[in-house]
Amino acid sequence: MQDPFFILLAGMLIVVGGILAGKLNPFIALLLAALVVAWMTPYDAIVEFALGRGQSEAAANALANTAIGERIASAFGNTVGKIGILIAMAAIIGKSMLMSGAAERIVRAILGLTGEKNAPLAFLSGSFFLGIPVFFDTVFYLMIPLAKAMAMRLTRSYLLLVLCITAGAAMANSLVPPTPGPLFLIAEMNIPIGMMMVGGFLVGLVTIAVGYIFALWANKKNQIPLRDSLDAPLAEIQSLAEKGSTQLPSLGASLSPILIPLGLITGSATISTFWAEADAGTLNMLFNIIHFLGEKNMALILGALAALLTLYFQQDRERSGMKGAVQAALTSGGVIILITAAGGAFGAMLQQTGISMRIESITEGFQMALIPLAFFITALVRTAQGSATVAMITASGILSGMSTASLDYHQLYLGLSIACGSKLIPWMNDSGFWIVCKMSNLTEKEALKTFSPLLTIMGVVGLLTILLAAKLFPLV
Repeated sequence: MQDPFFILLAGMLIVVGGILAGKLNPFIALLLAALVVAWMTPYDAIVEFALGRGQSEAAANALANTAIGERIASAFGNTVGKIGILIAMAAIIGKSMLMSGAAERIVRAILGLTGEKNAPLAFLSGSFFLGIPVFFDTVFYLMIPLAKAMAMRLTRSYLLLVLCITAGAAMANSLVPPTPGPLFLIAEMNIPIGMMMVGGFLVGLVTIAVGYIFALWANKKNQIPLRDSLDAPLAEIQSLAEKGSTQLPSLGASLSPILIPLGLITGSATISTFWAEADAGTLNMLFNIIHFLGEKNMALILGALAALLTLYFQQDRERSGMKGAVQAALTSGGVIILITAAGGAFGAMLQQTGISMRIESITEGFQMALIPLAFFITALVRTAQGSATVAMITASGILSGMSTASLDYHQLYLGLSIACGSKLIPWMNDSGFWIVCKMSNLTEKEALKTFSPLLTIMGVVGLLTILLAAKLFPLV
């Protein structure tokens, strides 16, 4: 009754059954599942989980003695702390870019360079390169308004554009430093950062190519339209699409809400990864300023200010336009924050069952076929508790001892396998699932039929690519 896998099954039934069959609001279903999972989790499992996270025995017992509602609220609040400002600012950026015509201006520039036929490939490659220095969710926040504006021109291609964004950003974020997951892997597995960057980049190119093929097929099979919504009314997007170029903001002003946060975040990540603290006072001060402004919350706030300024000047300085944009964006973003935070709370309650440690104990001492083993351990942990980062940390902790063992191939391949395994299988216990689902206006069923298989297929293709490369180019 208290086995972590049984508790996981109970939570899955409540979430999936409640949303798809019972038509429950996702926020209610996720909180209900978190409540049941927390209630079913035994005291000892919570203590063991906390001790495994490095907490003292007193802190571990205090967590286990904490009321269920308080534990859920704490996990809910932690998730809001991570994504609340980001989603709110991203919603303002998206709404402002649509209202000012900035998104339409960028779309016309992309079409001028690539043509309509290659526009989805531009979204795929663009999100992949942006996903190297920037978090997946940030890339998605910034590109989704462009997808909505582009979909007005490319009929029957909205799902394709959404999947192209997620495919590129998701794979780069797990495979190529300096994003946190790969940085943790190279430290734990003793992999040179340059080698991880090149290897992750090459594996990523193969996986997104296959992801693009799947996206084309999924778009033909599932004709999902661009839907009317508070943050992106179809009539508003259509009217902007019909405007002349002289009535739209300049390309520089249109790009500023995207380039400012991306540039600052990338600069901060680059300095942290490749440069030690500067000796010269002026240079050190510059680095500190970039670190301060490049913190993701701060960077998105600056991007939102740039988007609002563009809207302010484009609408002849009508304050009502800015006020309406912010109001609509926060109304829409607030719902997304609630659902995403509930998903984070559900995932946190699953983690407290000790399911990661249970998987670790099952696989202890099993060292045959290490590359696929690393992949499937990571995939199992990811699917069970929702967090790709936790899955990568768990798998690398299990297999880190192998990095110094006598292998027939470089430990780089173990790290890449863990990174690809973290893509399987995104569903309702993953906050990223809800971000993609709600910000793109896909239903839960549509996301499970398209977004979840997309990442799963790319992860499996990544594994096959790594196995082949380890055989042909062992690097030892």
